Amino acid sequence: MIFIIFLLLGLLIGSFLNVVVYRLRAAEDLFWDRSKCPHCQHLIRWYDNIPVISFMLLKFHCRDCRRKISWQYPLVEILTGVIFALVGQYFFDPANSGTWITTAYYLIIVGVLIAISVYDWLYFEIPGEVLWSGVAIAIAYGLYADWAIWFNYGMQADIWGTTVYPGILAAFLAFFFFFSLSVISREKWMGMGDAYLAILLGLIIGWPKILLALFMAFFIGAVWGMGLMAAGKKKMKSRLPFAPFMVMGTLIAIFFYAPIIDWYFSLFLLR
Repeated sequence: MIFIIFLLLGLLIGSFLNVVVYRLRAAEDLFWDRSKCPHCQHLIRWYDNIPVISFMLLKFHCRDCRRKISWQYPLVEILTGVIFALVGQYFFDPANSGTWITTAYYLIIVGVLIAISVYDWLYFEIPGEVLWSGVAIAIAYGLYADWAIWFNYGMQADIWGTTVYPGILAAFLAFFFFFSLSVISREKWMGMGDAYLAILLGLIIGWPKILLALFMAFFIGAVWGMGLMAAGKKKMKSRLPFAPFMVMGTLIAIFFYAPIIDWYFSLFLLR
């Protein structure tokens, strides 16, 4: 039941994230203007704005101008729904009020990361408004989480079991790594936007999870790039937006860090 509730919530938020990406690019108001077709500018009726369902009923076309609706919209909605459902399953316990704040935090952070990913995928640029808002939210939650730990355990608390210290360490190391790549390559390998994004990702997952996140980001990015080259759609020097892969790696580290690390070390124990 929790899975379904968070899935439906994610579909709705995914629809909103599509609006955020479009309006950030068009420099429009994020909250008060009604949605409209990007082609004919007709206002979208409420019954044409139901996540995924309206897309299918309209057969992928605007009701007014009949121009095609981008597959971006339902894909982002479905992706957000699935990740929200994972957050609900992983963090939320209705009987434990303490999990409510944690769950809300991760839902907001997931929304921030998806918005950044989609924007970078489309425009090869990371929106600073969304990025630095995410950094502020991550710091605020880290302070709250550590306050709760020190309040309950006092001096017996393990500093590596806190949020702020491992987060700052991971953010610094990840930023330095991407900053170095950006400077050495003169932003041909990595852009400064990726370095700034690394700060946010480090604050979210901390040390040492950032290592798995970055490894998975480069691994998935390399596989994707080689697939595009094999299909003849990209060349060796073609640009690829890297933020989506950084976000994928981070989400993998959030949900699957323990089983992946256990599997990795089990390979050595079997020898």
